[in-house]
Amino acid sequence: MRMALFSAKKYERELIDELNARHGHEIVHYETLLGHDTASLAAGFPAVSVFVNDSVDRNVLHQLAASGTRQVATRSTGFNHIDLEAARDLGIKVVRVTSYSPNSVAEFAVGLLLALNRKIHRAYNRTREGNFELDGLMGFDLVGHTVAVIGTGKIGVIFARIMAGFGCKLIGFDVHRSPEFEQLGGRYVEAGALEEADVISLHCPLTPETYHIVSDRTLGRMKRGALLINTSRGGLVDTEAAIEALKSGQLGGMAIDVYEQEAGLFFKDLSSTVIPDDVIQRLVSFPNVIVTGHQAFFTREALETILETTLASVTDFAAGRPLQNEIKT
Repeated sequence: MRMALFSAKKYERELIDELNARHGHEIVHYETLLGHDTASLAAGFPAVSVFVNDSVDRNVLHQLAASGTRQVATRSTGFNHIDLEAARDLGIKVVRVTSYSPNSVAEFAVGLLLALNRKIHRAYNRTREGNFELDGLMGFDLVGHTVAVIGTGKIGVIFARIMAGFGCKLIGFDVHRSPEFEQLGGRYVEAGALEEADVISLHCPLTPETYHIVSDRTLGRMKRGALLINTSRGGLVDTEAAIEALKSGQLGGMAIDVYEQEAGLFFKDLSSTVIPDDVIQRLVSFPNVIVTGHQAFFTREALETILETTLASVTDFAAGRPLQNEIKT
């Protein structure tokens, strides 16, 4: 089957072509994002594959449907970038990657926490300039401190397991309770109990209910000086509110791998340009903020699973078989 692969980076193109030897699809790679102005590139492709910053809204879906697309396969677990209701109305099947390597994201979240707490990023920059002074680099022992895990699915539970290994106390918040989280010693609390936490790590999907789950109100209820980690979705955090909390010291530090307005920034080399996004520029100016470019998932194991799952979904669709990873509204 012919498939148009949007947001295709070099590392993806090489690996998916290698994996496609077992499937035999005709794949055309487009590095550009899918959107209103680029949907015409998918003309004649029954299947289209997208990533998190592609725009697959009703207008784009109408263009895709009119030019013959019948399946959209997102190379991600989250699907908030796709208008599912419009896809259903147009008869377009939407599939996702329900699971790849939850370890990759959980381990990266731990890495961000360690770097943020122990100021490793600042120490690295200092020593490269010959400065071996320790002033301003003091952190705290994680053992005995309380970590709040917001979202206790697969990734959240693995993150919690690692934190339990550090000797941390665990509290959790999720509409669905995980027995595994509780077996680790985790205790579920209401969202208002975040004042107990020294660290808050976000591992929930972005839905209308979780949009800006970290707001000025939430931040005001946190323990003063708490650290915030977000490797899930940018829209979970009201960035302007977080900046104010950082300026006041209410938020002791923040490490994010995702950003609410990342679509025009992430997965691009903008080092030789003037970035017009004042919010991200303010964020990276804080010494107690770490920003990475949506790389938490980025291990070979995870990428192989993501691409193989995507190819398998297209193969099943072409063969008329049930779609195991279909998103149904």
